Amino acid sequence: MEGEVDGVQTAAKRLGLETTVVKSSTENEIETAFASAVQQGARAVYVVSDLFLLGRRQQIAELALRHKLPTVSSQRQTVRAGQLISYGADALEMYRQVGIYVGRVLKGEKPADLPVQGPTKFELVVNRKTAKALGLEVPPTLLATADEVIE
Repeated sequence: MEGEVDGVQTAAKRLGLETTVVKSSTENEIETAFASAVQQGARAVYVVSDLFLLGRRQQIAELALRHKLPTVSSQRQTVRAGQLISYGADALEMYRQVGIYVGRVLKGEKPADLPVQGPTKFELVVNRKTAKALGLEVPPTLLATADEVIE
């Protein structure tokens, strides 16, 4: 998770954007984190890949709408819950690659001899309903390149 935060901060800096990190590990802390972000002038929220936060995706979507903050994450489930946009590795493709590796090991290859692989397929998911509720218009070019658009 820290590596993800570092990556977001580095990218934001290159774009001349300021970032503020707010953390939460309980339901109440998520509310506090949003209030803090708003107080500090946040104009959008990036939600890191975290099982706790993924489990609270509906709460985060509701808070984001209440505070009029667009959300971005790397997990498509967050967009289906009402958050604005996700861009990240295709989980099904990664599971398929795991299956291939397991097959190679079961056929006798040594795990240490297998190459390390990163994700090869990424997916973009956009929630137009959320965009409309936030008063945002999603550019047609972004919609055209999206793997899924939620109406």
